[in-house]
Amino acid sequence: MSLLTLNAMQTRIGQYAVLHDVTLEVPEGGVFVLLGRNGAGKTTTLRSVMGLWKPSPGSVSFRGTDLTGMHTADIARLGIAFVPEDMGIFGGLTVEENLVLATANGSFDTDSLARIWRLFPALEQFWTKAAWSLSGGQKQMLSVARAIIEPRELILIDEPTKGLAPSIIDAMAEAFREISVHTTLLLVEQNFEFARALGHQMAVIEDGRIAHTGSMADFAANKDLQASLLSLSA
Repeated sequence: MSLLTLNAMQTRIGQYAVLHDVTLEVPEGGVFVLLGRNGAGKTTTLRSVMGLWKPSPGSVSFRGTDLTGMHTADIARLGIAFVPEDMGIFGGLTVEENLVLATANGSFDTDSLARIWRLFPALEQFWTKAAWSLSGGQKQMLSVARAIIEPRELILIDEPTKGLAPSIIDAMAEAFREISVHTTLLLVEQNFEFARALGHQMAVIEDGRIAHTGSMADFAANKDLQASLLSLSA
């Protein structure tokens, strides 16, 4: 059984149909990458999974549990976290306070905190600083840390490298590799080199429809397909 299944999912935003019969299976384990040009429907797919936009018709299921129509908070309680493109942090709160708010009961254990400091050492350095004062890369680290402060089975991550310096991107890749050992990642990413380095399985969405699925290794080796679906140089 797939960890996450999208079945003939359609999503409308206002009067516009953004997703059309999206069917996709995300297996458990590793990194699944959703690729596509700007405006193809990648973010809408993640937000539909989280219940922020309601697909109709079609369905979303997680370990066989139907998520369609569920509230976002209830979906999160099942073990799914979402790291949005805008990072979703609270600028006026400290790093510590941001992490406390991401927990179910307002506290976290020392092992979880030690893991976050090991993955993202800058967060320990700026522990008592307001989140607005962090750099763009540090804010992205905090956003991911909020998603992993408690055990998750699936994390949806939207464009994590956007606007980041190459050194920060490399550090983020190393963190994602470690996180994906125990937690499945569904990653939306425009940086193909980053996606290729991390991804195990992948799909391309085009004009709100799934245009291709397969292994990242096979897709990375097919320059013609990359050029056709993503406009990458062949």
